[in-house]
Amino acid sequence: MTAMTERVDLSTVTPPVALGPLDGRYRRVVAPLVNHLSEAALNRARLHVEVEWLIHLTDTGVLPGAPRLSEADKGYLRDVVDVFGAGDELEELAAIERETLHDVKAVEYFLKRRLDAAPAVLGEGTVLPQVHEIVHIFCTSEDINNLSYALTVKSAVEDVWLPAASAMADDVAALAKEHAGAAMLARTHGQPATPTTLGKELAVLAHRLRRQLRRVAGTEYLGKINGATGTFGAHTVSVPGADWEAVARGFVEHLGLTWNPLTTQIESHDWQAELYSDVARFNRVLHNLATDVWTYISLGYFHQRLSAQGSTGSSTMPHKVNPIRFENAEANLEISCALLDTLAATLVTSRLQRDLTDSSTQRNIGVAFGHSLLAVDNVRRGLAGLDVDGAALARDLDGNWEVLGEAVQQAMRAASIAGATGMEDPYERLKELTRGKKVDGPAMREFIGGLGLPDDVEARLLDLEPGTYTGLAEQLVGHLDD
Repeated sequence: MTAMTERVDLSTVTPPVALGPLDGRYRRVVAPLVNHLSEAALNRARLHVEVEWLIHLTDTGVLPGAPRLSEADKGYLRDVVDVFGAGDELEELAAIERETLHDVKAVEYFLKRRLDAAPAVLGEGTVLPQVHEIVHIFCTSEDINNLSYALTVKSAVEDVWLPAASAMADDVAALAKEHAGAAMLARTHGQPATPTTLGKELAVLAHRLRRQLRRVAGTEYLGKINGATGTFGAHTVSVPGADWEAVARGFVEHLGLTWNPLTTQIESHDWQAELYSDVARFNRVLHNLATDVWTYISLGYFHQRLSAQGSTGSSTMPHKVNPIRFENAEANLEISCALLDTLAATLVTSRLQRDLTDSSTQRNIGVAFGHSLLAVDNVRRGLAGLDVDGAALARDLDGNWEVLGEAVQQAMRAASIAGATGMEDPYERLKELTRGKKVDGPAMREFIGGLGLPDDVEARLLDLEPGTYTGLAEQLVGHLDD
């Protein structure tokens, strides 16, 4: 027998094999989030905050004896942030962290190395090697972290997630407008109900999605920089003459964030909980859209085009075109919501003045947004591959004339109120005709003709068909432009 070859240990393969699907199978779709919500992006944001704090303190002159930085000095410091990740900076920072066993402290030491290297770039006239002790002064790690997370989440939402989600909602709105007048049998409790239009039902979903997107777009990103327990204690003892609240507020607002004046050691994360709840609610509305479209596909109202879906259908049954884009979206929305719900529920609590549960929890923000972004992409691709089958819509409507029972009953009531006689017990009379029964057009018209309705009411009802009994549905789609 041939000796068995030992299996390859996949954890040792180079380049590394991804453990999770977002960094593996679905990397292409979620890659834009890496620039905002990855560990490397967080460290770049930390470096940005440290640099800007150094510049802010020297610009304001709040520290007696601190040198002023030249424009060249500031440009050099900001370039340290801009080029972070272009060379071996990520590995250098990781090596420092292996020594410090502290991620924020590693960023501080990384920046100090760059201060020492400044003369080689700027010449001996630079003051940067002299400002070591201004780096991270008066800061606890959370002063850096809360601002860094606020900046990275803000940019991820505004630059990546929100544009993608908004474009998807626009796709739904466009489909709604295209089919605003396409009469469709409604189903309440899964049963045939008063007809609507396909466009109106899609418009409802587009309207709901856009409402949640407006909430997300209005997010207030808060930040603080007030020391170990939020009291400016070290600040006021070390430099008692400074207006530290004004200094802190000016810095936070300089970063493009909203200043939070009252915190413990941590910024309370309430804004994050609010944002994640809004995104999770958007996810759930989108999940509703995915399940509804899936159902319309199963009813034959939509046909799927494989060329647009980007798939090959069933692996064994050649007649099938599986609605995988919408099923994939459902799964990823559920995972995203689970993470977002956990973030929203846990980040608002910190024991007394500080615990570190948020440190681990927040590392999953990118994963939560990644699964949502992946779902948005799948829904967009799924919608792009749909064709409406007007004949299927018409067949379903024509097979359910009993849905006109509501219209007849309400017309009888209105006629009775207007003075017509013989309109008694309209609900019971229509129930006897329609409940649990299939009624065709001739039977419904015969029934209407025997009610003794006023001539104009009778004519209106006799002219009615399931396909024309859609009320203001087509008109209501116009509210998408409000």
